[in-house]
Amino acid sequence: MTDQNLTRIVFLLDRSGSMQSIKTDIEGGFDAFIAEQRKNAGECTVTLAQFDNEYEVVYANKPLAQVPSLDLQPRGMTALLDAMGKLITDTGAELAALPEDRRPGTVIFAIMTDGLENSSKEWTHAAIKSLVEQQTKQYAWEFLYMGADQDAVEVGVSLGVQPDKAVTYSRGKSRDVWAATAANVSSYRSAKMADPAAAMPAYSQAQRRAARD
Repeated sequence: MTDQNLTRIVFLLDRSGSMQSIKTDIEGGFDAFIAEQRKNAGECTVTLAQFDNEYEVVYANKPLAQVPSLDLQPRGMTALLDAMGKLITDTGAELAALPEDRRPGTVIFAIMTDGLENSSKEWTHAAIKSLVEQQTKQYAWEFLYMGADQDAVEVGVSLGVQPDKAVTYSRGKSRDVWAATAANVSSYRSAKMADPAAAMPAYSQAQRRAARD
């Protein structure tokens, strides 16, 4: 049986050039998210990958207490599909290689971007959707999609993300969407410790308005 006291949070963060205008808010929102998670019971490790038209793992499986402040250096284009494919498959392979009792009972995969796919070469929308749905159904991963200035629900669905787990945020509201996500993740982690079958809360209408208006 997997370790129900252990959570893995996997972040895929857009660092394309258009993120420059909201760099400070993204960094502050991410750091506040991590601070909120440190208040919760249970163990938690974090993996962070950033992407533009290149892909970089900043750190992997780092204990929550050791996660450093975010340093975002925007540049390049938006190869979202290739980054998702790489991070999902690599994380899946890493967890599969662990003894079952050392695998996290909760896996949360959160994507934040401010642009639409425009430069992937290896993965298609259909292939990513199939991969995300596989991880959701077979391994109970929870996927979250935060998209700026787009219909994030529509885009998220095209990537296999459930509609209630995708949220649109305005460029000036990135801290608000981080706060909403932190609250939902905290609630989910607490619920899972009591009931392994608990589900991630949906983004509420109030959270959606706060992130958009």
